[in-house]
Amino acid sequence: MSSLKELYDYRQMIFSLVRKDLRGRYKGSVLGFLWTFINPLFQLLVYTIAFSFILPSPIEKYYLHLFVALIPWIFFSSSVQGGANSIIAAKDMVSKIYFPREVIPISYVTSCFVNMLLSFIIIFAVVIFSGVGLNFLAVLCLPVIMLVEYIMALGMAMLFSAITVFFRDMEHILSIITMAWIYLTPVLYPIDMIENKTIQRLFYINPMTSVIVAYRDVLYYAKVPDLSTLLIAFGFGVLILFIGSFVFSGLKRHFAEEL
Repeated sequence: MSSLKELYDYRQMIFSLVRKDLRGRYKGSVLGFLWTFINPLFQLLVYTIAFSFILPSPIEKYYLHLFVALIPWIFFSSSVQGGANSIIAAKDMVSKIYFPREVIPISYVTSCFVNMLLSFIIIFAVVIFSGVGLNFLAVLCLPVIMLVEYIMALGMAMLFSAITVFFRDMEHILSIITMAWIYLTPVLYPIDMIENKTIQRLFYINPMTSVIVAYRDVLYYAKVPDLSTLLIAFGFGVLILFIGSFVFSGLKRHFAEEL
């Protein structure tokens, strides 16, 4: 992997690519950047109608229970799937100019992360409006949870963006994997719904389980999350980032000729 100093030297390029991606998402639309807030609000409206009137859930304020987990999940899945295709999408840049190739997945995941942060404005408003309220000490844990998820997402993006250059089917395989992954992560249901404690512990092998449970603890249950399980997820995230960086570093020298 390029040295941290080299990546720091190209920080302006990362910032520029993040701004370009954020502006380009809704370029040409009438409402433009407002769609960043309209999308989560519309999702919330759909879930409220669906799970209050059509498929009522026994979970109190299920729309909120789902919403506070779904937004972080969308960030993660978008980072993995979109990040995997990021090098191919930037093939003209890769083929023509020199820069640390890591800049591309880093900027893509960061733009997805910024988009999630903006969506959290809606989440906080809904949490307060719903009457659940916020626990100040618990909210202080949010940056830690976000950092853990960002590291995991970046590691996955680095790994799969390098592999996808040489194995284009990976993009389609990942869409299937992420579709199944959401059902193996307590996004649509609470982890306590799994009554068998052995199976419940097995679910924590999936590092996104700890992350989603932590978000829900803070934003739905208004309590400090279990930081020990989050620490395990952090360790897994660092491991994935190391593996992703190692694979990326080994393959990046052949990107230009393969593209």
